[in-house]
Amino acid sequence: MNYRNIDDLNHCILQHLSILPRDFDLIVGVPRSGMFPANLLALYLNLPVTDIDSFRNGHIYQAGERGKTFNMTGIRKVLVVDDSISSGNAMNKCRILLQDLKDSYEIKYCAIYSTPENTKSVDYHFEILSYPRFFQWNIMNHSILQKTCMDIDGVLCADPTPEENDDGEKYRHFLLNAPPLFIPKVTIGTLVTSRLEKYRPETEAWLQKNHVKCNKLVMLDLPDMAARQRANCHASFKAQEYGSSTDYMLFVESSMPQAIEINRLTKKPVLCTETFQMIYESKSLYYNLKSGETFPWLRRFLIRVRNRLRTSFPSQK
Repeated sequence: MNYRNIDDLNHCILQHLSILPRDFDLIVGVPRSGMFPANLLALYLNLPVTDIDSFRNGHIYQAGERGKTFNMTGIRKVLVVDDSISSGNAMNKCRILLQDLKDSYEIKYCAIYSTPENTKSVDYHFEILSYPRFFQWNIMNHSILQKTCMDIDGVLCADPTPEENDDGEKYRHFLLNAPPLFIPKVTIGTLVTSRLEKYRPETEAWLQKNHVKCNKLVMLDLPDMAARQRANCHASFKAQEYGSSTDYMLFVESSMPQAIEINRLTKKPVLCTETFQMIYESKSLYYNLKSGETFPWLRRFLIRVRNRLRTSFPSQK
């Protein structure tokens, strides 16, 4: 499984920026996934940027009140950018849309990520990425979610505050009205949550209210919050379901420690929405916790945890 997040995208662009000639006059992004790399390229190359339809209509995005005013005067060489290319159909549609402009502009095409068999479908590609592949900016609407286990709190909705988490009326109110976070447009295979089974009606009501569809909802069958705290089995409970079927390809978890533990127990990939990092092998992950060199995001995460602990438990002098 090949996965790239926004940090990976930015790093890839910076590492391969030198392959692009410096005589382009305009960057054109392919909505909507191509707009983010197009904006990054425009920033790094200090060029104006626009989208496909705006380019066809002769409009360039402006840089703000203190920025330079751009227009089509002097624009000759154009780079059309998309995040990825697979079959090449999307890029071919762009070519068709822009064919009336090919006599007025020299248009080149770029994809940040390309499958091995489609590198020749574009003029420039930055990284070869084979299937199966997933990106942070599309995974929540990808068909893989049909074969995914997913947490609820911290993924589909915000976590309850300590005041809301009273195992009583405040908690029921939270369950019915929790602020949504990442709401997929496709059906989720299985929701696996440490919420107690007695709160199934409230949970199902929230899912229906927020148009979240799933094939299965697995909840922790314990009598109350005190029993759940004694059991302290959040990760192992989730790992049990995730590891129960080879059909499950991914687990989406909000907590990094739980994501690492679920991966360790199942040896299967876990996506953590706390950092949108994919956890493939927890042993190597633990190994790199000390240096933080291979995983700089972990170093930043641990620094935040340390600072919070210092705030909560100041040294007694």
